Amino acid sequence: MQIDIILEPDLSATQVTELAVAAESYGFRTLWHSNYHQNPDAFMMLVPAALATRRIRLGVLAISPYEMQPLKIGNALLTLNEFSQGRAVVAIGGGGSVMGACGITFDPKTQRMVRGVREAVEITRAVVSGKMCMGYPGEVFKVTRPFRHAWKKAPTARVFSCSTGPKMLEMAGRVADGTQMSDVTPEKIGQHMEALRRGLAQRQSPAADFRVGNFWAWHIKEDPAKSLYEARRELVFRGELLPPKYDMLPYVTPEERQLVIDKWQNFAKAFWTRSGVIEDVPESIVSRLIAACSSAGGLDAIDAQIERFRVFERAGLTELSIRLFDEPMAGLKILAERLLPAFERYEGPPAPAAP
Repeated sequence: MQIDIILEPDLSATQVTELAVAAESYGFRTLWHSNYHQNPDAFMMLVPAALATRRIRLGVLAISPYEMQPLKIGNALLTLNEFSQGRAVVAIGGGGSVMGACGITFDPKTQRMVRGVREAVEITRAVVSGKMCMGYPGEVFKVTRPFRHAWKKAPTARVFSCSTGPKMLEMAGRVADGTQMSDVTPEKIGQHMEALRRGLAQRQSPAADFRVGNFWAWHIKEDPAKSLYEARRELVFRGELLPPKYDMLPYVTPEERQLVIDKWQNFAKAFWTRSGVIEDVPESIVSRLIAACSSAGGLDAIDAQIERFRVFERAGLTELSIRLFDEPMAGLKILAERLLPAFERYEGPPAPAAP
């Protein structure tokens, strides 16, 4: 299993480039730039990093076809891929910050999210292939004119889905180059991998180097107090707490789960006010949720986290995507020195095949 890095979306292009150069030198596999509604364009922010690096892969996640038509996603990805000489990747999901900010909502009774993401992945893969395509007659997304991106010169970019639920994971296994799950805990990774393998078994032709990642929040710092403040502040976004599922079990009791649901806006307030204070929720509940859904504490907590990550590795993850928050360069250094040696260092993409 290799290690990816996911950055906050509010860094400058200079900071992103510096982090990409450092991450490449350490041996991380992919540097992902988040795609949020109030931040710079993620594809453009990675262009300077593409020009300053040679091995590390550069990715955008998560982008929704409901915010950007798949043909345009493919164009943007292919452009970044040419700048990076074949190292670009995108992860396409059904929702996301931009979609939510635009007020786009779904009625699961009448709209088909899985189909929409599948069609987006297929269109994007067709674009980045550089081959002639006579269009795409999708039910959700269409391309009504032939296209061939003949300016493609670099090795082909990779197109992942952002899939965590069983139907989305099955779809990813059937049509994508890889998938990024979100906040799946070690105790629950097995059931997710079962769904993914069902999809892989239905694939028309065997997948070439299918990649399996999982977003994971990393808060560990030299100062445990700073770590726990950051973990509390960001807890509202961990997948176990997000509506409408509010999974949380077995990390809390059913009664405690209901309390978290009732006080969910207080978790959100801890983020938006940047206070990290979660009102009216006992600390014992908050601590258990932090411990279950993220990595937090001082440097002495790292060895235990490595053992947790071995569960992901044994389950079949090919990479773990570590999300850094405050002081990302310091966090990157801690990961490089204390976590990365326990896993596989990334040495770069294979040389392109001879024409």
